[in-house]
Amino acid sequence: MSAVAAPARIGRLGLYAFLAATALFFAIPLLVVISTSLKSLNEIRDFSIFVPPSSPDLAAWWKAWHAACTGLNCGGVHVGFWNSVRILIPSVTLSVLAGALNGYALSLWRVPGANLILLALLLGAFIPYQVILYPLVKITSTIGIYSSLPGIIAVHILFSLPVMTLLFRNFYSGLPDELVKAARVDGAGFWRIFVSVMLPLSINILIVATILQTTGIWNDYLLGLIFAGRENQPMTVQLNAIATTSTGEIEYNVNMAAALLTALPPLFVYFVSGRFFVRGITAGAVKG
Repeated sequence: MSAVAAPARIGRLGLYAFLAATALFFAIPLLVVISTSLKSLNEIRDFSIFVPPSSPDLAAWWKAWHAACTGLNCGGVHVGFWNSVRILIPSVTLSVLAGALNGYALSLWRVPGANLILLALLLGAFIPYQVILYPLVKITSTIGIYSSLPGIIAVHILFSLPVMTLLFRNFYSGLPDELVKAARVDGAGFWRIFVSVMLPLSINILIVATILQTTGIWNDYLLGLIFAGRENQPMTVQLNAIATTSTGEIEYNVNMAAALLTALPPLFVYFVSGRFFVRGITAGAVKG
């Protein structure tokens, strides 16, 4: 028994060693960013980027949050953080609910032209942003929401509808038809079935969609730059302004701290709800 177990134990240790080395290799850039953000400028100039900070402090983090300059404004990235939050919450909520409603209608109700709608959504999911940016600018300008908070929210919802609809449509297609038939026998209509039957069954896939939308919208740069306007620039746009400044002294520690501050919210979402993400995927999020 021990003779058989010994090779298995050695193989497992080898696997763990390989996984640890791989994780360390891919973590090196993150470790360098964290280390640099905790150093002073003099220490960054005098030592290798791989040398840990001799006296780590959070001065660069404080400056990135409160006093980093983005153009003429030196209020730090906290302004962009709250702008991103104001954009994120309604964009994620409305896009996920709209995708759930569309997916429910296209999968369980005989909507006229449902196949054509699904084909159009499928094509829309693969159209590059750059192809329709100019028409969107003209449309939002014509209706008076360009460079405004409602404008950037509407654009995020529009771009996310194809993927969200396909995600929920595939999930609802895997549910038993008897659920809807039983609800109809009890007298429930379209909205009652959606609210009372479908949504309670969709917790895992709703979490999957929320995670996808949160990371996508929070990390967006292009749409925020074009449609949000100066008053509502998200954190990613401010981060780019900090990192690409060409005047004065380049503060690499502040740049790294600002990058980490921008990345923390989606990372937090993944850490908190990662197990629900896996559960939602296995529950049929990618099942056709």
